[in-house]
Amino acid sequence: MLPQVKTILLAVDFSEAASPLAQYAKLFATGLNARLVVLYVSPSMNRYASLYVPATSIQALVEQILEGANRVMGEFMARHFADAKATGRVEYGYAPEKIIEIATIVGADMIIMGTHGRRGVTRIPFGSVAEKVVKTAKIPVLTIRPGEGA
Repeated sequence: MLPQVKTILLAVDFSEAASPLAQYAKLFATGLNARLVVLYVSPSMNRYASLYVPATSIQALVEQILEGANRVMGEFMARHFADAKATGRVEYGYAPEKIIEIATIVGADMIIMGTHGRRGVTRIPFGSVAEKVVKTAKIPVLTIRPGEGA
């Protein structure tokens, strides 16, 4: 029996690589007649609590970031998916875990995301969100390097 792909989760970071990713995701979603969920994960600010930044200041900053991210998501959706079965979603937290969590919640059958294409020593201290998702996802993950194709 062939696998069914009814829902695709596209993880974006709003960098310059997001537009080509959107094109690939739209191509797959259209070809498979799948619903597309576009996800942006705002990074957690919890690490700043240990620097004696008041929790109220952190909370206010988080709210401003999420408000801005929701506005940018709306613009991104209008620009790339106005004529597609797609919804945008903004979340907050540790990106690899949040991507897997939201993929499960929305019933995604596939994840599409970009890589930053770092190699060797430059990627060792930072790790890679894509690499962590690939290693932990229980569904297929299509990764696309910036500058490839589209």
